[in-house]
Amino acid sequence: MSYPITAGPAGPVPPRRSARRPWPRWARWCVAVGTTLMTLSGVALGGSAYLLHAATGEVTQQNLLGAAAAPAEQHRTITGAKNILLVGVDTRANQDPSQLTRADSIILLHIPADHTQAYLVSLPRDSLVTIPAYDNGATPFRGGQNKINAAFAFGSRGLTGSAALSHGFELLALTVRDLTGITPDAGGIIDFQGFKKIVQVLGQVCMYVDETTTSIHVGHDAAGRPAAPYAINPDGTVNHRIPGVTPNVYTKGQHCLDPAQALDFVRQRDLLANHDFDYGRQRHQQQFVKAVLAQVVSKGLDSPTKLPGLLSAVGRTMTVDDGGIPLADWAFAMRGVKPDAITTLKTNGGTFNSRTVPGVGSAEILNPTSMQLLHAVRDDTVAAFVATHPTWVADSGPASPAH
Repeated sequence: MSYPITAGPAGPVPPRRSARRPWPRWARWCVAVGTTLMTLSGVALGGSAYLLHAATGEVTQQNLLGAAAAPAEQHRTITGAKNILLVGVDTRANQDPSQLTRADSIILLHIPADHTQAYLVSLPRDSLVTIPAYDNGATPFRGGQNKINAAFAFGSRGLTGSAALSHGFELLALTVRDLTGITPDAGGIIDFQGFKKIVQVLGQVCMYVDETTTSIHVGHDAAGRPAAPYAINPDGTVNHRIPGVTPNVYTKGQHCLDPAQALDFVRQRDLLANHDFDYGRQRHQQQFVKAVLAQVVSKGLDSPTKLPGLLSAVGRTMTVDDGGIPLADWAFAMRGVKPDAITTLKTNGGTFNSRTVPGVGSAEILNPTSMQLLHAVRDDTVAAFVATHPTWVADSGPASPAH
């Protein structure tokens, strides 16, 4: 059964929040598609070597961690707890090197030592951190306090192509290491356009929308023609409502979203019923990722017509640093991690903890309990943290019915 998307009147224009650059369409949430690759690979491993090769063969491999990786002399094995740094960025062909590329999503994927489950911990991109000094060979950075997403920008500035990706990721990984004490075992950069192709192969994704969400990007005029319902400022904030245009509204409840609807839904942060802005969008993106994972495993792997395109689409979304451990070994180790065994966690308990910092602007301050969570990731004690902080788990809502 499909639940229709409704359209209706929106409330007043929300109060203008701190200026932010426009968000790429899928970058914030699609970073967690790295777990899709591993899930697919593990399931494929139980089928045939051909499927395993198809799931991993199209992944671009590159040195991303650099100096943030474990020492070269350290023996690297797939056993034990693992931490993978996943980053979503908005890069474009022939991008002007003078334009900074910031990390739009930063997620730590933690796999406990028993390799039976996984945890996704999102670091707010506005988190105030100390970024270490770094020389990328083009434009050195002296170091200092800034928002964590600026680490990728300062590492990659003045560079293009693979060099920009590797140096941007390295400085971000060094920043995360200094903040948390976590030395990533592997890393991945996600191509958000690639995730859109996954949804296109699936046809639609069914999920629970936990709060009514009004689109500021997509609507229709009186004649039913597509039209933008709001004028948007260059920094991505809302300017004003456009008369005569009715915005799309995603009502609370079960929905089956086609690629265009999904793309629109996961972008929204301004007109959410609970007024939770970026934290609401982060939660919706995490919920959507889990819904995609579940549908990939439950339907895509059983379809001889969808499987080749699905494996290709998943593999081509990523650039990875395997940390010296072959992707096939990663796939084998993660074969037991199914979508329902992935827990998403909220830093700061999902509430705003902002402070205006001179020279930086409005930044998110990670509170002491958030630091406890990050140290639990480092020490492989996340299950104990969850047991004592159950409200920090991002609720995925009721399970979607079969479709």
